[in-house]
Amino acid sequence: MTALSYQLYSSRAFAPLVDTLAMLKRLGYAEVEGYGGLYGDPASLKSALDDSGLAMTSGHFDLDMLEEDPQKVLEIAGILGMKAVYCPYLAPEQRPVDKSGWRAFGARLQQAGAPLREADLIFGWHNHDYEFVPFADGTVPLDALFDGGADLSWEVDIAWIVRAGADPLNWIERHGARIDAVHIKDIAPDGQCVDEDGWADVGHGTLDWPMIWNRILRDTSARHFVMEHDNPGDHERFARRSLEALAIFGNA
Repeated sequence: MTALSYQLYSSRAFAPLVDTLAMLKRLGYAEVEGYGGLYGDPASLKSALDDSGLAMTSGHFDLDMLEEDPQKVLEIAGILGMKAVYCPYLAPEQRPVDKSGWRAFGARLQQAGAPLREADLIFGWHNHDYEFVPFADGTVPLDALFDGGADLSWEVDIAWIVRAGADPLNWIERHGARIDAVHIKDIAPDGQCVDEDGWADVGHGTLDWPMIWNRILRDTSARHFVMEHDNPGDHERFARRSLEALAIFGNA
């Protein structure tokens, strides 16, 4: 049985957090994934999680904190009981412009993750779309990033790969050994869900999730599957319908 989680960033516009946690527990989620805006008072957050019966098994931390205050990251992760930490984003002005730059960035992540790996935490990268746009020489940034970061894990976001015009099955095959977590999200048909930035509830979009799910289970060691919608109009609708869809095709 895989662990079903929920990226709380999906509910950032729907305060208060305690109501979101209660809703997720009621619907049948067991885990949640954190993000930077939640870590101001980790002890209070842990108390709210305990009260709701949910576990925060993974979390996103920005690059600045990972590099400048790794002990703070370890403290937060320890209080919350995280097992995995992911760096989720690189601002456009920070992104390398060639193969060597991305390889160097991978090495930078490798170094940033050293204290976390020493503490027996999983550490890796969470992709968007820009890592799949090839350079003129055919180099794809994600390949170069992993070339520079031998021990990096990968929280693969399937829908962002598709939005980049790439084939997620190809990338699962290429780097499946690194994948230990998956973001499950969906893309609306052209012209639909414009007010939700073109994202859809899982199972109500254009991705062939039954096929993708089976390939992930077959070709990777991923055990944590994180529902995410970057801009839902109704977070409870998204959380409920996505869980229902996964139960149909995923034996959840």
